[in-house]
Amino acid sequence: MPVPIVRVIGGLALAFIPGLPVIEIDPHLILLLVLPPVLYHAAIFTPWREFKANIRPISMLAIGLVVATTGAVAIVAATLIPGFGWGAAFVLGAIVSPPDAVAATAVFSRLRINRRTVVVLEGESLVNDATGLVVYKFAVAAVGTGAVSIGHGIVEFLALAAIGIATGVVLGYIFILIHRRIGDPVIEIVISILSAYAIYMAAEYAHGSGVLAVVAAGLMRGWHAPAVFSAQNRMQGTAVWDTLLFLLNGFVFILIGLQMRQVFDGLIGYAWHELLLYSLAIGGAAIAARLASVMPSAYIPRLFSRKPHENETPLDWRNAPVMGWCGMRGIVSLAAALALPYVTNAAVYFPNRDLIIFLTFVVIMITLVFQGLTLAPLIRWLGVGLKTQEWSEEHLARLKIAHAAIEEIDRHSKEAGLDPELVEPVRAEYAARLKQERLVGLTAGGLDEVTKRLRLAAVTAERRRLVKLHREKQIGDEVLRRVQHEHDIEEVRLTPPSGQH
Repeated sequence: MPVPIVRVIGGLALAFIPGLPVIEIDPHLILLLVLPPVLYHAAIFTPWREFKANIRPISMLAIGLVVATTGAVAIVAATLIPGFGWGAAFVLGAIVSPPDAVAATAVFSRLRINRRTVVVLEGESLVNDATGLVVYKFAVAAVGTGAVSIGHGIVEFLALAAIGIATGVVLGYIFILIHRRIGDPVIEIVISILSAYAIYMAAEYAHGSGVLAVVAAGLMRGWHAPAVFSAQNRMQGTAVWDTLLFLLNGFVFILIGLQMRQVFDGLIGYAWHELLLYSLAIGGAAIAARLASVMPSAYIPRLFSRKPHENETPLDWRNAPVMGWCGMRGIVSLAAALALPYVTNAAVYFPNRDLIIFLTFVVIMITLVFQGLTLAPLIRWLGVGLKTQEWSEEHLARLKIAHAAIEEIDRHSKEAGLDPELVEPVRAEYAARLKQERLVGLTAGGLDEVTKRLRLAAVTAERRRLVKLHREKQIGDEVLRRVQHEHDIEEVRLTPPSGQH
């Protein structure tokens, strides 16, 4: 069972365990604590080339669909729930509007699915969080003031986006320069984590979008990472980041579970069948809005494109339903609900706060459990298979880097005057890879120093050629990371730990 589904079920179970304490955290700290590392990590691993190639459908989903979902949920909530009010309805709509592609990819990560579908979903998740949170900010402000100007909101949104992106690009580049001058993996990992928070807070202090700032900085780091960070840093950093994100996700769902009993106390005036009706209606509106919008978002941009991008693989009719069904909500929606203030700017209790948190959690549960468990059967039923482009790119990359390794071995052995009997086994191994087209695992133990130096020189040449192929757009980000990870493992196995010789 996918981990996000386990989290939401576990969080719900905590609410029914007697004797557990109710933990309250300042709502203003929730978004600051959770969002920066989650978005920064997602941006780092977003394939920039494919993200840029699919920017049109990503933009339509991330902006148009979020606005449409917000409106659809708001209309249902304000119409169906007595005394809910339009302000609270738009707050609820903004909270549940951005889907969490991390939850979706966790469901189909082991399935063979069109790579462009994954790219569009991951790219959408980066931008739709920013759109949803900006709408959320305006809606919360409108609850306190009782009015909001649409024109003023659009201007402010553009200003927030411009300032946020500019801040992220500038600070992201500065942190890349800092990383170039640091050789200690632990310090680099600490700086990478703290930089996400620093960039977010700097953008917010400058009255920009901290979300977009973190996304822009993460995209920059992801682009420069292959050439900036060492093998050891990448491997240790991946382990630390995966653990941190797992803990943050678990923390938020544990927190909502511990607060749900207090939320239930605020819902005493509602009958259980009313809450069930409201939950199904809100969840249905969120799902229906996405399904109705995905098809136009996937195909309209191509109708107005004079020259489709060379790397943009067309989506057939079977991919659109899959994208529409990948509307699982996750940690961003939950964090936004928990971040609702207890008191508005008008010094009155935030209306229907407990009901909004409850409905948000139920929508997350409906989309994760219902859509999450039915997504894999839907993919198999539609027969959506993986395209051959990625396999062709990896085939090309492995041939090119093997040639680069052999050239480097010949050059290095000639300059160092090495014994041909020591060089030939290493050279023969890389020559064999030209036929096998895969990286053979090495056993570093027992190798003499000459062989280790030759293999390290070959790995360095392979990595340079791999990065060059990526820069020349001959291979995509996914192939780059997969092959580079193999190089990292090989380099670490051939390199003695710090302090050993």
